[in-house]
Amino acid sequence: MSYQVSELALKCNVTKDTVRFYAKIGLLKPQRNRDNGYQYFSEQDKKRLDFIRRAKYLGYTLKEIKQIIEESQKGSSPCPMVRDLIQRRLKSNKERLTQLIELQNHMEVAMAKWRKMPDGVPDGDSICKLIEAIDSSSIQDIEGNKAE
Repeated sequence: MSYQVSELALKCNVTKDTVRFYAKIGLLKPQRNRDNGYQYFSEQDKKRLDFIRRAKYLGYTLKEIKQIIEESQKGSSPCPMVRDLIQRRLKSNKERLTQLIELQNHMEVAMAKWRKMPDGVPDGDSICKLIEAIDSSSIQDIEGNKAE
């Protein structure tokens, strides 16, 4: 069975633009009709698109998905690569979550303090009294080192 772009998109619950983009970057391999120029996708493309959706659901990037597919096409099991990639992503996500929770706490503390403060008027020395009221000794730079 073959599918046009719109049919494949509908079957796999994605947009037509997604199907076209995946074909453009080589994740899908449609055949082109010489008479009308339409792209036709195979049942294999449908299975691959389903695979891509599952992999994206788990957080894999399109680049990583392409690597996984290429490894599989070589006849090698991509499973070790899949595990390694997700293991690294788990570690990275935990670090990001920790940073986001810390940021959330900073923001909540600031809002609690700011609710009790009046609005400031710029006086030439001040930009915003709310932000300037934050204790500079507790501020860390972007890399997480104490500000000097």
